[in-house]
Amino acid sequence: MIGTVFIHTNHRQMVGARVAAFSLKRNSARPDAFDVKLIHTDDHPFLSDREGQPFLRDGATRVWHMEDLQSFTPLRFMPPELMGYQGRALVIDPDIFAAGDVADLLERDMQGKAILVRRRSGSKGRAGIMASSVMLLDCAKLRHWRTAKTFGEMFAFKTDYMEWIGLRLEDPATLGPLEPQWNDFDHLDAETKLLHNTKRWTQPWKTGLPVDFVPGDRTRAFPPLGWVRRARRALLGDYAMLGHYRRHPDPRQERFFFALLAECVEAGAVSEDFLRGEMARNHVRHDAFERITEAAASRAA
Repeated sequence: MIGTVFIHTNHRQMVGARVAAFSLKRNSARPDAFDVKLIHTDDHPFLSDREGQPFLRDGATRVWHMEDLQSFTPLRFMPPELMGYQGRALVIDPDIFAAGDVADLLERDMQGKAILVRRRSGSKGRAGIMASSVMLLDCAKLRHWRTAKTFGEMFAFKTDYMEWIGLRLEDPATLGPLEPQWNDFDHLDAETKLLHNTKRWTQPWKTGLPVDFVPGDRTRAFPPLGWVRRARRALLGDYAMLGHYRRHPDPRQERFFFALLAECVEAGAVSEDFLRGEMARNHVRHDAFERITEAAASRAA
């Protein structure tokens, strides 16, 4: 085995996680050369133990909720522990889908670096924040990663969530660059290796559903927007007035996802009963079967 790909997720993003896992094997010339494993929030109670408690995020106080769409994010630091601090791991979010062969990435010469990662775009990137949603890890060089410990430090206001997630707690000398196509932010072309539907408002499998995530309290481009968001949450609750998920602006990315989902259903990687349950829970758009049928017909034509 050349390594293991870990997909961290919660119950709200299980459809994405299963499609992601399927895509990794489907689009590899060597699918037996690596393992794919899910890291689920249900299996790590140190997360749920903090339900309702305040923590530090981007210089402001937030309350931890397991029902948030992205309550899985601390788990992206778990692979070294799960691998016994040995070997190589690739960790990805559950909204990332393979268009290329991840075996090529797992065999990459890391040139002595502990982590290969892409820099965030925009103002966050200029501030030195990394896109830890995709990381190639040399687990032996990350023995200082203790996820439950660092997670707890957020609630003691010793560690800021954004500093941790953005890898600003790491020695910059241990970080190496990852090409954009290995974490392609809502961009799909012939060069894309891993498509990341990172803009939560437009994730293709959620179009039309009520928004179930809490936007960040700080916006570097226009700080007053953060003040408005904090006031809305304080007065009306976390999800009030957020509206509904919108359609993805690139129809190709919607077709790409539903073509993969159609194959998952055909292969038995995702059952129709499971999908119906996820639609009932508002985790998947209610016209998913229509989109699957269209994708299957387009592939057959």
